[in-house]
Amino acid sequence: MKYKDYYAILGVERTATDDEIKKAYRNLARKYHPDVSRDPDGEEKFKDAAEAYKTLKDAEKRAAYDRLGKHPSGEEFKPSQDWGDQFKTQFGDGASSFDGVDLSDLFASFSRGRSAHNAAGGMGGPRGNTSRPIPGEDYDVTTQITLEEAYGGTLVGLNLSVPTYDAQGQMKRETRTLEARIPKGATDGQRLRLRGQGSKGINGGRDGDVYLNIALRPHPLYRVDGYDLYIDLPLAPWEAALGTTVVVPTLAGRVNLKVAPAINSGQQLRLGKRGLPKPGDGEGDLFAVVKIAMPAELSEREQALFKELAEASTFNPRSQLFNEVSHAN
Repeated sequence: MKYKDYYAILGVERTATDDEIKKAYRNLARKYHPDVSRDPDGEEKFKDAAEAYKTLKDAEKRAAYDRLGKHPSGEEFKPSQDWGDQFKTQFGDGASSFDGVDLSDLFASFSRGRSAHNAAGGMGGPRGNTSRPIPGEDYDVTTQITLEEAYGGTLVGLNLSVPTYDAQGQMKRETRTLEARIPKGATDGQRLRLRGQGSKGINGGRDGDVYLNIALRPHPLYRVDGYDLYIDLPLAPWEAALGTTVVVPTLAGRVNLKVAPAINSGQQLRLGKRGLPKPGDGEGDLFAVVKIAMPAELSEREQALFKELAEASTFNPRSQLFNEVSHAN
């Protein structure tokens, strides 16, 4: 089989904590998700990151992976006999052959073999115990949705590559398609549990679950902070000076916003309950952040008016700079 450096795929050290591994995976999943990535190899990188995370997030799988040693990525290798003997209780009696198995299938078999071992009370238990129920495997999946979908809720289709086993216990992989409902108000990083949508249980064991990790796609207008939204509000210099009423887009439609005179760039104007819905009840807020915008070019008349304003005004926007220097000295 070919060696894959799961730590290198995720971009973490071999000593990385569980939280560091999870954070690295989520960042890569958002970056290379097929719906948003323009990288021609993005889909393959997305799958590699999911495969690496699936192994390293599990303490026993990670320990077994670490015991394989470190090899150059892509190098053909075979686990040692000692490795096969040590993990035979997880993989089953035929673990040491490894014929026709790749690294991802190896650790998928690990989960099944470990479940069978636990359910049977250990490989040395009575043969009749092997018919005890074995739970199916759980899966972690990341899906990206738009902010509009998060606001109103949506349905997403998921394709899962899951291992299945024939009557002789040989594993093969098949693609399962399922549909998941994401409730309105879903936030970035939220984790939803889809009960019974993972691998099928064995001998009447419960079916595994799918854990759906939500990632919000970047929006051209809004920035998200929890359930609050932020939008830049460009104002002409005269609008900022004299005050005005402007139309602001929200996820629920356009609204009028009154701007008081003499407003400064960077000030935030709050539009209550115009953010994302909160679970149960209530909504976040929308904050319009003032940005003073200048025309790309000024006509002769506009230049003359600005010169007249400069001559008439005694306002010094930099006076505070010198006050601070004086106090420091």
